Order: sequence, then structure tokens, then C-alpha cells
Amino acid sequence: MIKNWIEVLRTCNLPKESGMDPVSKWLIITRSCVFSMTVISAFIGGMLAALDGSFSLGLWLLVTVGLVVAHAANNMVNDLFDEAQGIDTPDYPRAHYAPHPILDGLVTREGLIGAILACNVVDFLIALVLTWQRGWAVMGFAVAGLLTSVFYVAPPLKLKQRGLGEPAIFLIWGPLMIAGTYYVLAGNVPSRIWLASIPYGLAVTTALMGKHLDKAEKDEKKGVKTLPVLLGRKRAQQTTQLMVWGFYLIVVALVTAGMLPWLTLLALLSLPKASRVLVALHGPVPKTSQEAFELAEDVIPKDLKSRFDPSLPLESYPLWPLWYVVWAVWWTRNAGAWFVGGLFMATLARGLSG
Repeated sequence: MIKNWIEVLRTCNLPKESGMDPVSKWLIITRSCVFSMTVISAFIGGMLAALDGSFSLGLWLLVTVGLVVAHAANNMVNDLFDEAQGIDTPDYPRAHYAPHPILDGLVTREGLIGAILACNVVDFLIALVLTWQRGWAVMGFAVAGLLTSVFYVAPPLKLKQRGLGEPAIFLIWGPLMIAGTYYVLAGNVPSRIWLASIPYGLAVTTALMGKHLDKAEKDEKKGVKTLPVLLGRKRAQQTTQLMVWGFYLIVVALVTAGMLPWLTLLALLSLPKASRVLVALHGPVPKTSQEAFELAEDVIPKDLKSRFDPSLPLESYPLWPLWYVVWAVWWTRNAGAWFVGGLFMATLARGLSG
């Protein structure tokens, strides 16, 4: 079962020959393979607070659990509303790259609603504890995140369908998560912390742009006006490339201005992967599985590569029909890890010198 869990956490999928245990099922339903982005946001907020001499492991763990549970609820809300509104259908990309909770019969609609409510109850209790510790501003962060998350797909706002989904994701995974974590630990949020939340917020938004690029043609037919649909493929690709560059430029600017420690420049070590992503974003989607394999051979995990036969149809390519998002997530995780690593080393250095 542990092998199953690791597989799901990496790919959001489970090979048919593997038995579906209850934990694996719920890891798939909640799309746990993308929780790492939330954990990185929590780490960034925590390390920024530690650098300022304000860190409590207990509070940090509590807020991190709350953020991950909120992310799980967000993913389930997306699947619930998109299926109910006729967006998620058997011929839509969402049903191809990973099992869909409702379409694939993993859970009933009522069961999914129950799981969403349970997650929100857990988050409400965590928010109450943190509010008791730090004040009502904590509840402000929590409510802002909840409303932005729900109305990402829910009526009447449907932010994703109005070209506002990408800014919403930037707001959640950047300022709300990072500055919110910092506030829980420090009790205030200096302006430089809001600015420090921008680079990783852009990185996560890059991953979403990649996903929406992959679905742009289908989304346009369904009337879902994501940014790639509104901008057109070429301009959307260029915008996503600018976001990648923006991550590095803002990190360097914040370090130069003294708002981030110089060790944060370790994030620049992810530039080789960024260059690969920029090239992938510049080109079209591969037309054959051999072409996809050759372009992304060193990106595919070894165990997935062993299951992939380039002579088979393109649909056999891992996670197909996703292409741009696979590259973007690959880079986002790496850039975020180096960013956190730099902050962690700066925290250690400050502790040793103090």
C-alpha cells in the first residue's frame, strides 16, 4: 500500500494492476500529487518568520495541515462544480490525465459533498485555534482563501470562466498562504513579506497557465474563458514564459533591496530547468509519442519511462493529454525547493551567528 501511496502522490494515478486501497482512493480524489506546492508556500512563510525570530513548530504544523486540507477541499470543489456544470465530461482532458472522483465512480456526488464539508469543518476548527492564538486577522486570511477558492468555479462569480482564475491562484498560493503563515507565527505582516510572497505565487500560477494551455481548445468550445483562451495560444505561451522570468527577476530584486537574504539566490540554481521549460513553452504540443519522448526523456521519472513505449500512440504518453503543465510543475517544484532551501540555510546561518 505504501508503494501505491507514493505512486499517487507523484502522479495522481494508480496503475490498473495495483489494488485500490481506501487511502490511495482518497489521495486520488483530493489530487494529493499537487499538495507539495501548498507545503512549499507554508515553508516559505515559516522560514521568513523564523528569519525574523518568530517561529513555533506547533503553530507552523497546525497552519500547514490547515492549508493542505484547504487545498484538498479546493480540488474537490473544482471537480464537483465542473462536473455539475457540464465542463468535466468523459471527452474532457480532466477525465483523461487522472481518475475523476465522480465520472470514474470513485465516490458519489453526495459523498464528495460530505468530504468537502468535513475538510471545511477541520479547517474551521484549526482557524478557531489560530485565531485564539493570534487574533481575528487569522480568520480574515482563512475566509479570504475560502471564498476565493470556492468562487474559482462556483456561481455566481465563476472566476476561472472569466479569465480571473489565474490571478485568484496567484493570490491564494502567494500572498494569502505565505503572508498568512507568517502572520500566524509573527503576529504581523511587514510590507516586505507581501513582496516576498510574489515570486512563488508566480511560480504556482505558471503551473496553472500550463494546465490551461493544455485545455485551451476544449475550454474555448465549452465557453470557459481562461487566460490562455482570452489571450490566444501564442500570447498565453509568452505570458507564461514572462512569469518564469518574473520569478527570478523579483527574487534578485528583493535580495538586492535587502528584503530577502542573499542565500535565497540559491533559487537561481533552478535556471537550467527553467531554460527547458521556456523552450517547451515556446514550441507546439508534440504530434507523435516518439517526439514527446525525445523532447522530455529526462523529465519523465524512470519508473514511468519504463512503462512508456514511444512506438505506441501519443495517448499512451504519461499524463497525456497534459504537456505544458507537466513541464511547468516540474520547474515549479524545483524552483520552490531551491527558494525554500535558501531561506532555510539563511535561517540556520542566522541562528549559528546569533
